[in-house]
This record gives sequence, structure tokens and C-alpha cells, in this order.
Amino acid sequence: MSFGTSRPTRPLILDDIRGARKMLSGVARMTAMEGSRYLTGLVGSPVHLKCENLQRTGSFKLRGAYVRIAGLSPEERAAGVVAASAGNHAQGVALASTLLGVRSTVFMPVGAPLPKVAATRDYGADVRLRGQVVDETLAAAQEYAHDTGAVFIHPFDHPDIIAGQGTVGLEILEQCPEVRTVVVGVGGGGLIAGLALAVKAVRPDVRVVGVQAEGAAAYPPSLAAGRPLVVGEPQTMADGIKVGRPGDVPFQLVQELVDEVRTVTEDELSSALLLCLERAKLVVEPAGASPVAALLSDPGAFKGPVVAVLSGGNVDPVLMQRILRHGMAAGGRYLSLRLRLTDRPGALATLLQALSAADANVLDISHVRTDPRLGLTEADVELHLETKGPAHCAQVAAALREAGYTILG
Repeated sequence: MSFGTSRPTRPLILDDIRGARKMLSGVARMTAMEGSRYLTGLVGSPVHLKCENLQRTGSFKLRGAYVRIAGLSPEERAAGVVAASAGNHAQGVALASTLLGVRSTVFMPVGAPLPKVAATRDYGADVRLRGQVVDETLAAAQEYAHDTGAVFIHPFDHPDIIAGQGTVGLEILEQCPEVRTVVVGVGGGGLIAGLALAVKAVRPDVRVVGVQAEGAAAYPPSLAAGRPLVVGEPQTMADGIKVGRPGDVPFQLVQELVDEVRTVTEDELSSALLLCLERAKLVVEPAGASPVAALLSDPGAFKGPVVAVLSGGNVDPVLMQRILRHGMAAGGRYLSLRLRLTDRPGALATLLQALSAADANVLDISHVRTDPRLGLTEADVELHLETKGPAHCAQVAAALREAGYTILG
């Protein structure tokens, strides 16, 4: 089934994806499909989560990487493979290569999260840190391929990669045969292209919806123009879908088969990640949470049953902490206040008692006594509070005003 290293001589068909699935037997897991009571209530029809975050290496990327490398000729395998990635593709290539007995070299940005670098090494790759941004890392990997003869494994722009990722679509049809809408995050397009081909070939009535981060949305303008366009300086926390240009091969399939590509904001991504953690008990990276973000932002737009693909769960703990705080703030569960009070013994304790009575949890407090803007007997207090939501924020602020405090901001 392999197209080797050249461009396809024929279009991808369903049998290619079925062949990829046989190849992946015993390698990639058939990941779980979990129902979401909260999202079901929000959308008004059943919503299921396809948990590719629980796949080996923590994302769907193993599927395509294994099929691509397994299809290399003996001579190509002997030369080894090289890839460039900040995370998920790196780990997929590393494990796939090790399983197939192929030497792998993976270039990663200098600032790549340490857990992802360590995991890629643990899966067997020779990791080399080059460049500050992915484009510089990609250039280093391509130079290495040119100098050594190693086969460059593109993260999405190759038919074998797309065929491997398309196996997710076959599993969805088996696990949720009544599905009417599939929602999936989109970066370069490899996953949605393969998934749409698999789903539409069997169930052309199923709606396939792609989701991109608002600050890295190359597909909407590209689809409007009828050709892949470059988005300059893509900006998003969702590294897994932070791609500046659609791949040529997946673009053709997306253009033909995908019904719609939507965008979501950073706040919506944060809220979706928080929801997956709190309600579904699933650790999901921002890119993997993008379908949930789309459901949260416009629940009435999706006919159910809906399957949302959680494409990955490899999130740096430091980033996770920041995202969770941001998500809680976006959901109205953080309240920041600055108060002015009389600087006398017991004043701060009295304030804390008022906050306790309002059932607000103090996360951080700053007590400023020395400032030229303050009177001799005045002090400013900056508070960061955890609340139960927007309504509770208003109740806390009202309780403080009733207690005689002036809220400055």
C-alpha cells in the first residue's frame, strides 16, 4: 500500500486505510470512546469523546508514523529516518522506528518542553535540539536528511501518514455506528483528511467538522482561495495545531470531504481543557481539546450523536498550570480585586473574615503600606480569589461593599 517517498500516483481510497489498520494491529490501540454527560446536556444529543490522548505515545501520531516507516524500502530503512517536531510527531516517529528496528533522529526546538524531549529519547530516538522556532528545527532536519540520506518523515503531508491517521475514522464508525457529526482539531490536516476519507466512504451522510485555533487558522482562507495559503506568525497555546500552512496532500481531501472548518479562541481552548480535566477526568492538551472548545462555543451547531476526537494528551505540566488558571479565569472562577482600607491592627484579619463569610477562597494577597499615593493611615490590598463562577464573583464584590470596603479595581 505504500507510496514510498514520492507523490501519490493515485488518490487515496478506503482500502488504503483498511490496509493501514491491518498494519497497525498490535501496534496502535483501539482507543476508548467515552460518553460526556455534561456535553450531552449542552448539545441536546449524545456526545462521545474519542480518547486518542490515551493512545501509545499520548496521541494519534503513532498511527501515521508507523504506517509511513513500515512502507519504506529496505534501502530506505537502512539509511534511517529523520523528523522535526516539538512533541507528538517526535514521539510517534521515535516509537514507530524503534518497533520497526529503524534508526531515528529527531530534531526538536531548543525550548521544547523537557518532558517531551525526555519521552522522545526514551522511545529510542537520537534527539537533537536545534532552532528557537519549529521552522528553524525543520530546516535543520531537512539539511540532515540531505547530508545523510535519511528519509524525512513529514508530520502530515504524505499519503501513508494520512492513511494511518484515517484508522481513527474506522474505529469511530465501529464504536458509534449512529454518529452524525465528527469534530476534530486541524493543524496541517493529516488527521482530518484521513478521518474524513474513512468516514465519508462508508457514511457520506456524516458531517465532518474541523477546528482550528483562531490565531493559527490557515484552512479557512486556504479553502476560500482554493489553494494552501501561508498564515504568518501563527499564535496559539495549542502547539499540536499550530501550523502556518496546510499540507498539499491533505488539503485536497479536506477541500473535497470536510463539511466545515471552524475556529476557537484561546479562552475557549482553556475552558475546554479545564472541562475535560474536571468533568471527564481526562488530561488533554490544548490541541486535543479544540473539538470540545467548538462544542462549548456553539453547541446548537452540531447534530448528534457527536464524536469529538481528543487527539492528544501530551501537555507540559508548567503549561498545564498556566492554562488551568487561564481557563478558570475565563470561566469566571477567579476574581482579582484591589481594596483600600484603614491601616490599623486587625484590619486585614477583618477583611479575611468578610471574604470567608462570602465563601471566597484567597489564593494570593498583597498588602501595600508604603506608597506615595497612600495617606498616612491607609493601605492597599490586592486580592486574587477563587470563586464558584460569575454569579459568585458578583456576590463577593457586593458583600465587600456592604461591609464598607471600597473596590478600586
